[in-house]
Amino acid sequence: MKKELLAPAGDIEAGYAALYYGADAVYLGLRQFSARATAANFDEAQLGEFAAYAHHLGRKVYVAVNTLAQENEMPDLLKTLDICVRTGADAVIVQDLGVAKIVRDLYPELEMHASTQMAVHNREGALALQKLGFKRVVTARELSLPEIEQIASIPGLDTEVFIHGALCYSYSGLCLFSSLTTGKSANRGKCLYPCRAEFCDENGRKKHFFSMKDLALREDALRLPVLSLKIEGRKKNALYVAAVTDYYRRLLDGEKDDAVRAENIQQIFSRPWCKFHLNSRDKNVIDRDFVGHRGLLIGKVKSYGKGRLVLRSNHTIEKHDGVQIDVPGCEKPFGFSVRELRVSGKNVLTAKTGDIVEVVLPPFAPELHPGLNVYLASASRVKGAYPYAKPKPHAYRSLQGIDVEVRFTQGRIIAKSGSFQAEIDGNLDPAKDAGKVEAAVQQAFGKTGDTCFCLNRLVIENPDGLFAPVSLLNELRRRLYAAIQPEVPVRYLPPRLRNVHRKNPQWIVKVDCPKILQGLDLHDVAEIILMLTPQSDCHEWEGLPQEKIRLSLPPLCRQVNAFRKKIDALLAQGYRKWEIGNYWGREVLPEKDVDVSADYEIYMLNTSAADMAAEMGISRVTLSPEDTFENWQNLSASCSLPLVLPVYEDIALFTSAVCLRDNACKICDKKRKVIHLTRGSDKFAAISENCQTTVLDERAWYIGAQRKLPPADFYRAAFVFRDYTAEDVAALLNKIRAGCELGNTNCGNFIRRI
Repeated sequence: MKKELLAPAGDIEAGYAALYYGADAVYLGLRQFSARATAANFDEAQLGEFAAYAHHLGRKVYVAVNTLAQENEMPDLLKTLDICVRTGADAVIVQDLGVAKIVRDLYPELEMHASTQMAVHNREGALALQKLGFKRVVTARELSLPEIEQIASIPGLDTEVFIHGALCYSYSGLCLFSSLTTGKSANRGKCLYPCRAEFCDENGRKKHFFSMKDLALREDALRLPVLSLKIEGRKKNALYVAAVTDYYRRLLDGEKDDAVRAENIQQIFSRPWCKFHLNSRDKNVIDRDFVGHRGLLIGKVKSYGKGRLVLRSNHTIEKHDGVQIDVPGCEKPFGFSVRELRVSGKNVLTAKTGDIVEVVLPPFAPELHPGLNVYLASASRVKGAYPYAKPKPHAYRSLQGIDVEVRFTQGRIIAKSGSFQAEIDGNLDPAKDAGKVEAAVQQAFGKTGDTCFCLNRLVIENPDGLFAPVSLLNELRRRLYAAIQPEVPVRYLPPRLRNVHRKNPQWIVKVDCPKILQGLDLHDVAEIILMLTPQSDCHEWEGLPQEKIRLSLPPLCRQVNAFRKKIDALLAQGYRKWEIGNYWGREVLPEKDVDVSADYEIYMLNTSAADMAAEMGISRVTLSPEDTFENWQNLSASCSLPLVLPVYEDIALFTSAVCLRDNACKICDKKRKVIHLTRGSDKFAAISENCQTTVLDERAWYIGAQRKLPPADFYRAAFVFRDYTAEDVAALLNKIRAGCELGNTNCGNFIRRI
């Protein structure tokens, strides 16, 4: 199977660099609904020009429409999708179920790819999305090679895998840290990257506990049995895109791993590299001590003093290159531009590999000492090593083919294209040579200039053999082409109800430990949601009314077969009500004779998402706690499915496959361990259990004491992740239902925008 090399483009220059260095396809974003909202991104004219050039080369262009869309943004979403159609995009990359439904139903000409933001981490999740109309899935970055192989074996479904670039600490799509602490949502393309921040643990250590190294699969990318190999980097410049694309293009074309080209990438931009969990679970994927670009390691400080450092360099260094040094106690490496190099006591412009080099330090240099790592962070040679060609401006356009009919009559020439028409008057004499007249018409109307048209077919009717001067024909062409509007079908959103009335909401309680329900009067609770794990034992909830129990499948499941056995056993015992937090859950449950609700990890920020959920056989949806009061109100008034509004919960800010424990995996008991962290005045708890980490705000998320809550069919209080007692739950639930103020809570994005 020929593999596609898929490169990023945050702007048109990066796109041209990607094509020049061998990308088979390029993915990019427009100004709205892009998960890289702070990248330059493309406007319609740039996308049209770039897509036309890519198609001229036989390459493809995918547009990332991969953020969550709120209800009042749906008209703008149609405009964005219209642009994708007009410019000839080959596919759109989607996270939001509502966007997926609109693309599938209203824009069937657009191929649909499931973004990594959909957290596809097992075969079952991929199958569920295939049924919804997705042609391709972008897998979660956390997967091992066997897990990728399972997804890639699905007939008729393309698989895409990241092979290089930045990594998120949390599973993509399951990170709410930036959103709930700052209002800048990763799911809306505005992440402030709190994973890169410094935190302090209970032992007083200040570390970057969540700051991931960069992914670099290198030659291991060739082992992936997938269609598309994806490079991350829509916020990187053209130089970076060129270097990484060139490196992997050569590997795919059968060349050996090129150490020099790999070093070039490290000098342009690179954190330390890792292969994440591709080959096996790896704890050494976090760079705790430093953040940001490091560069290529070229040696260690040999000696230091009198404003100079000495090292034996294992790489060429030139005057004006950028150097960085790891300095303990500093968040970022100390960096500077080399102004003076000395070898054997002489000033040189270039120090060669193996030379003992003196580097003059700037006056603001911190205290250094022997043994510190020294990196080449930028090199003049590399900056000029990746030139690329690009077309002249406006040389390529996405053109719509048109048919034109030109008819001559006495005193008038009429030109038509579809429903558009132009005419021009003139005294038309008989032609001396009718063939020359026809050639003149063909030449005139073949000139489409800067329009978005190309002439497919021209019909000329001149029964009387009349002559028209070229100037008249050119004017007629201009009038006709000015009148023609691109033929893009008008797409309409389905009409929405605006008067859905929801009265007297009932209360739901969600727990991960049935014992903490012992102090509740369950007559006052409409439903009990129990979170399941592979270790859950139904004897734990004996005595609870079965008709009120809903069993919740987790958002992440890396061992589906173990869960299948438990699910089948519980179904056989009569448990018919279930909740899912990821698409895999729908695939493992029966299509009929079950009541399936969706938790908020299956995001519902617009009514189209709820419509798609209904198609999946989901009977009830949960509003997202990262959403806003205004959007909740809009959904409450227009969504036809029953709604659950979370009111109280300890929300997972990060859900990660990366362990924070210091011990080696071989001696780990994998039992629950809580690590307390602070950042300024903010406090967090990282819960490590069974090789998964969940990070919580020490303050529970609570909106019950805010102004009047949006109407919903159910309000929900969830007591999960923390060690609640039955007394805690009983007391808290009474206060929550009464709308009391609670200490040590936050209300997230309730009154702000995201």
